[in-house]
Amino acid sequence: NQRYATNSLGASLVRRFAELASCPVQEFAVKADSACGTTIGPITAGGTGIRTVDVGPPQLSMHSCREMMATSDVAHTVKTLRSALGHFAQVYQSTDTGDLSPVDHFWTEPGNGWGKKTA
Repeated sequence: NQRYATNSLGASLVRRFAELASCPVQEFAVKADSACGTTIGPITAGGTGIRTVDVGPPQLSMHSCREMMATSDVAHTVKTLRSALGHFAQVYQSTDTGDLSPVDHFWTEPGNGWGKKTA
C-alpha cells in the first residue's frame, strides 16, 4: 500500500518517542487490498528523500460532520512530538538503521541541522 509513508523504522521511532513522553500509542493499519485515502507523506518522502512518518491524534469519524477526539489525545500528541524534537538524535543513533544517508546526518549530527549558524 503506497498511500502512506510510515515504515517499520519510522513506526519504532514514534513508539520510542511516545514511551519517553509517557504517552499511549494507538496504531492503525489499512489492509493492502482495501481502498483508502492517502496522505502527503509518500509525495514528501519521494520528493525530498527525508524519512517520513504519518502520525497524528486519533479521530472518530474523520471527515464527517461530527469529527471527534479527546482533549487528552491532543495533549499526548504534543508531548510525543516534543519528545521527538528533544530526543531524535539520541534515539536515532541508538537504533540499528544500517548505513545512514546524507539526509539522516542532517538530523543526527548536532550542529549540522536546524539552528546551524552560517556566515
